Amino acid sequence: MNHHLLLIIHLLSATVWVGGHLVLALGHLPQALKEKNQSIILNYEKKYEPIGMTALVLLVVTGVIMAYKYGISIQYWFHFDNPLERVVSTKLLLLLLIVLFALSAQFRVLPKLKDNPKKLPEMAFHIISVTIISVLMLIFGSFIRFGGI
Repeated sequence: MNHHLLLIIHLLSATVWVGGHLVLALGHLPQALKEKNQSIILNYEKKYEPIGMTALVLLVVTGVIMAYKYGISIQYWFHFDNPLERVVSTKLLLLLLIVLFALSAQFRVLPKLKDNPKKLPEMAFHIISVTIISVLMLIFGSFIRFGGI
């Protein structure tokens, strides 16, 4: 696949993923916390999840393909020997954190949140954490343009 097309798909997916989490963290979460109303978060999650998860899958697939195109195949992941390996490896570690937060939210927090608004602060921690990690991934991705870190 053409490198430019991969990059465009990756950037559009990052826009959806990061933008969706910023809207959630800065737009819906404060209102939900103020009103102690978990349905604000749950309603947004229900609408955003199909789009957001599609964007995340596209980010992972295009990111791995682009890493290979830059010569960073799986045997070089987590070596941190050169600037591009550092960017790819750091983004993979941040992705792992996102997956851990997503699993925790999906199987531990969200089922309890549906019936218990007292779980909102814990969900807020998950939302803010994933949003910050996602923004960091976006920043690290931009370092590729300048040869890595």
